[in-house]
Amino acid sequence: MSEAVPLHLAGNNAPVPEEVTLEPSKVVGEIPAELSGQFFRNGPNPRTGWSPHSFAGDGMIHTIALDGGRACWYRNRYVRTPLYEHPGESRFALAFDQETGRIDYRVTTANTHLITHAGRLFALEEGGFPYEVTPGLATIGAHTFDGALQSPMTAHPKTCPITGELLFFGYRLRPPYLTCYRASAAAEVVQTRVVDVPRATMMHDFAITRNHVIFMDLPVVFDAAQAAAGGPPWRWDDAHRARFGVLARTAGDDAPVRWFDVAPCYVWHTMNAFEDPEGDTITVTGTRVPTLWRGGADDLEGGLPVVYRWTLDLRSGAVAEEPLDDAPSEYPRVADSILGLPHRYGYTTSFSLDAEPDRSQIYAYDLTSGGVRAAHRLPAGHTCGEAVFVPRAGTGENEGYLMTFAHDRGAGTSYLAILDAADLAAPPIAEVHVPVRIPAGFHGNWIPVRASGHQRADR
Repeated sequence: MSEAVPLHLAGNNAPVPEEVTLEPSKVVGEIPAELSGQFFRNGPNPRTGWSPHSFAGDGMIHTIALDGGRACWYRNRYVRTPLYEHPGESRFALAFDQETGRIDYRVTTANTHLITHAGRLFALEEGGFPYEVTPGLATIGAHTFDGALQSPMTAHPKTCPITGELLFFGYRLRPPYLTCYRASAAAEVVQTRVVDVPRATMMHDFAITRNHVIFMDLPVVFDAAQAAAGGPPWRWDDAHRARFGVLARTAGDDAPVRWFDVAPCYVWHTMNAFEDPEGDTITVTGTRVPTLWRGGADDLEGGLPVVYRWTLDLRSGAVAEEPLDDAPSEYPRVADSILGLPHRYGYTTSFSLDAEPDRSQIYAYDLTSGGVRAAHRLPAGHTCGEAVFVPRAGTGENEGYLMTFAHDRGAGTSYLAILDAADLAAPPIAEVHVPVRIPAGFHGNWIPVRASGHQRADR
């Protein structure tokens, strides 16, 4: 009897074999005329058809272009990194120089996210440099901000809606373990700051407010001996204290990080963070699991992620913690215009460890009303990933659209779903269907045509 297909390669997590460019097969409903740009989704798609973990799959980006109410084209392409050129080879063998002991951060899967900054598109994965790509998904190459980036870059940088600055960090497996960066709206790195932490931990995400950055030093730690023996490099460590670190965004190198102890947990993704008007508290929301990989890399029994809130009291140092829901969900997002600022709404997607759940649901939370949840239920046999908020011009915080790639298991094909964020119970405003399957992937963004530059598929 053959072994069961691992979760990260089963169902709609399975890789697709070909790169294609094609026209949508049909449009259901009416695409809003104001939507001109591209929707992007990045995710792991191992070239060999197999990988030991979802983190290890080669990055493949999928995009659909819209123009004034018309669906133009769909395309998928691998990000051409050194790992793409050496399918199936060891990442560490390719990246590690035995003579110098240095790691080449150009060796990356680039498989986790895609963002835009200063007119450039970047494919991201936290273990390496960002890779610049064109709107047509051609790979330009590794980007180091003119040499200022000396560490890997997080897959979840934050763009300040007030200053246009890009705030990000990189964690490494040897000292300095954590470095934070601040880049101007023109992509010039204006500040680099080492943050003192006792060891390497897997720090997937962080949060920003108007005046601070918040780091999460949690008990998933790097185990060099385990990695050297060919095992997974990360494990849960009950002895490592869980804490959030608060640092002023413009603090100098000597400014201290203020640490707040929290209950042991892991946080894959933050939804948002903000300061109260008096500056006495910082509120952080995100998706939390009680433990992760306690029994090894295949142990996902530590609990399913739920939306959670931490309130850090900057006067007393105390932290109030509370779940906002008991429905498992992930991939939290807010409107980009209120990132780091007080907000009312946030959005997540239902989460399951079943490779083929009955259906997905997209949730909208009203966080000023105790986390009241609205939901959009996809049809039976339809699943989706992260839902991205896209605003209508000049309107309120939740007045806009939610976009996601959805998979129709019965048909074996996929579509871009466009939902009314303020009326999630309503049917989709539009569905742009393509005659191929788009794997669930990880993260992505809607990039308006003014930011992505153009919509020709050959660029």
